[in-house]
Amino acid sequence: MIEVLAPAGSKEAFSAALKAGADAVYLGGKTFGARSSAANFSDGELDFAVKTAHENNMKVYVTVNTLIKDSEMKEAFSFVSFLDSIGADAVIVQDRGLASLVKKELSIPLHASTQMGLHSKDDLLWAEKIGFERVILPRELSIGDINALRKETSIGLEVFVHGALCYAFSGQCLFSSAVGGRSGNRGMCAQPCRKQYTLGKETSFMLSTADLFCADSLPDLISAGVGSVKIEGRLRSPIYVYLATKLYKKAADRAARGEYPLYDERDAELLMTAFNRGFSEGYLKTDKVMQKSYADSRGLPLGKASVEGRTVSVNSERLKPGDGLTFYRGADKVGGFEVRSVDFKNGISKLTSPFRLEMGEYDVYKTKDREFNEIEKLISMDMRYTTAKRRWVDIPSKVANRRKKECKLSCYVSDIKSLKAVLPYSDRIYYDAPNAEEARDLCGDIEMVTVLPRVTPVIPDASGPVMVNSPGQAYHFIGHRMYGSYFMNFFNSYTIPDLYQYTASVELSREDLKDLTSHYKGKLEVMVFGRVEMMVTKDPSLREGNLVDGLGKRFPVVRDPYGWAHIMNSSDLFLLDFLDEIDTMGIDSYGLDLRYRQPELAAAVAKAFKQRDINAKDKLKKRCGSITAGHYLRGLKA
Repeated sequence: MIEVLAPAGSKEAFSAALKAGADAVYLGGKTFGARSSAANFSDGELDFAVKTAHENNMKVYVTVNTLIKDSEMKEAFSFVSFLDSIGADAVIVQDRGLASLVKKELSIPLHASTQMGLHSKDDLLWAEKIGFERVILPRELSIGDINALRKETSIGLEVFVHGALCYAFSGQCLFSSAVGGRSGNRGMCAQPCRKQYTLGKETSFMLSTADLFCADSLPDLISAGVGSVKIEGRLRSPIYVYLATKLYKKAADRAARGEYPLYDERDAELLMTAFNRGFSEGYLKTDKVMQKSYADSRGLPLGKASVEGRTVSVNSERLKPGDGLTFYRGADKVGGFEVRSVDFKNGISKLTSPFRLEMGEYDVYKTKDREFNEIEKLISMDMRYTTAKRRWVDIPSKVANRRKKECKLSCYVSDIKSLKAVLPYSDRIYYDAPNAEEARDLCGDIEMVTVLPRVTPVIPDASGPVMVNSPGQAYHFIGHRMYGSYFMNFFNSYTIPDLYQYTASVELSREDLKDLTSHYKGKLEVMVFGRVEMMVTKDPSLREGNLVDGLGKRFPVVRDPYGWAHIMNSSDLFLLDFLDEIDTMGIDSYGLDLRYRQPELAAAVAKAFKQRDINAKDKLKKRCGSITAGHYLRGLKA
């Protein structure tokens, strides 16, 4: 029987999942979870939740699915040790350093968070080798993709089937981090994807996806060998959790018995009433996943309402006293009220509004059903806590006696003209284009590293050194000299140094980098120039051009040969002023991202950084348009 996994962002949501028949819940503690703004659980509440769940044959998986700094690793590991001691059924992890520590020292099962972005056969083979028992797959995979993975690997598979669909590929989104300092990799995403943008002549919520509703795909997922289907929603209401869990549990049971329909229409209507921003089956069966008209939850659409004075006429027979209505004109929310009485005649429900609305026609949605009152009574539970407390656990402490050295200059380029322009100033070339052999011949004695595709299971033939973007790519190219891009999210010294060189995460501040380099002994590169990639998305509707936000900032969009779109920051990272300071950390090389730039600008940037020409800053700023020191100076908000 396939597992139905429900979200529990609060004690009330935990109770809702339990009462609705969830096979398992996932929840977070007060720290290190990817939903830091949820209520979450104290240590004593976690202990009580695990005991209560097990008494009711329900499993508990705890999220520790953020990236972790060296200064935080002892606390994070101590928390997982506590989870092990209270009998949590698994810990969901993003950070590879934490995962390696947990596997070595503890017995609690490891689940790979979707934030790890494990999507290919090689990714899953790597996860099996490391010791993960389950991989939570990215939402970008189709039923066919999942079928292929099941045939080629044996690790447990978990798939999202309901709730919010991230626009960016999981674990690879820096948009919130770049524009506001609130990192999705640290559980603080501010959801810039739910804002309006302009691209060309179109202004819309063009990065806003519809929610997943994949109940009809359960038979296909069962056939594909998926072991668990996951409902998103740790920030949503207990009523939503109850209704979603009830619907999917019923659908899973019916699918297992071959019964149809998989769910009742009434259950779907109640769920839409609780939360609905439009639905799709995600990338499981289609690539039509967007909802560009609005980004908020509207509820169950009832059609049109006409208003005259305080009399509201709705073409619906489904209204009852206690229901809640909300009225819209276009994208604008006008107001709403709870129905007190209904006069139903000839297919029209006449209601009395407690306030006057402008006369005319409105779109009307039901946002509350009177049945919700009964559900609230049903799911109420005296959620207590125990006196269980975590104890601090020592972990191996590393000391790296790094010394100031002459740093190499690595230049990313994406065409032959730019390659020729920067060669005189480069110690290493990262080449991101198909004609790698021509580029290698031009480089001569200068090392050329082939940059692998950003997010794709397609691995091109590559000779010589390669730059990898995922653990699976590194697994595939064992035996090659490998460089890790900043998309590997290298955050701490506990990450196994299995590559020739890593690039530090661009989300680390100067203090974080100092701490990292004082502990990590392997080779390390720091990005010092370029437009940081904020999103990579599978959305086929996003065109190349400049995405413009409400402040007038312009974010370039580039499409690659594999069907992915890349959204770049509006400003160039520019750390020319800080090279001498970074030198003292013992960094091995600096990275300049000069892809998609004019060869003349690429050469000017490479020359200035090679010669450390501070006087070139103003000219380069003018040519680039806008520059920033990024997180090196300001850091993250948490």
